[in-house]
Amino acid sequence: MNRKLRLLVIEDEIAISSGLRDVFVYHGYDVACVADGRAGLEQALTGTYDLVLLDVMLPGLDGFAICEQIRAVDRDQPIIMLTAKSADEETIHGLSLGADDYVAKPFSVAQLVLRVQAVLRRSRVGVEQAQTLRLGDAVEIDTANLSGRRGDETLAFTRREMTILEYLAAHNERPVPRDELLNKVWGYARDADLETRTVDIHIAKLRRKIEREPATPEHLVTVRGAGYRLLLD
Repeated sequence: MNRKLRLLVIEDEIAISSGLRDVFVYHGYDVACVADGRAGLEQALTGTYDLVLLDVMLPGLDGFAICEQIRAVDRDQPIIMLTAKSADEETIHGLSLGADDYVAKPFSVAQLVLRVQAVLRRSRVGVEQAQTLRLGDAVEIDTANLSGRRGDETLAFTRREMTILEYLAAHNERPVPRDELLNKVWGYARDADLETRTVDIHIAKLRRKIEREPATPEHLVTVRGAGYRLLLD
């Protein structure tokens, strides 16, 4: 019998925390709830949770700091951030720290369940046989080990970033539209009513790693009105 997937909810509003526990237990998850930031970080770092639902405004340690510290030791831990702040800069900051998705309060419970399912579905990607991607003369990427080099600089990638690169590489004969990436990499239905800048943030992060000049990319390029292309050597 398959084990239940384990969720960690780090949320100090008791009504929201208990509501999330009830919803996800109903959907078959094993759910633990923590109300304090430092205690939540300690729990998250045990590595025993399949996904962390992380509020931004917390006592002890805020969600941004928690996300950053989780990512420092675990590049693959799925994280969805919850916040009452919906401004673009907050979203960008959360995703730039390594969150897989970002949901503003008040949120639709059905939508949150969908997002959790999508992040979990895409995070459990098996490690494929080692493959090397070469971008021009300077960039070499080891897809199996989530690592690479750009000149003399060592690169480290999250599993999500590598999945994006692998998908773009597999379809490098054409531009890949943004909604196709959301569907194939994150698992969102093409007609799902979801607004997210996740693709944009991840592309920007990848460019900072693999491009000499991220503002004028040579390898991961935008084809206006069509999507993104990864230009292989």
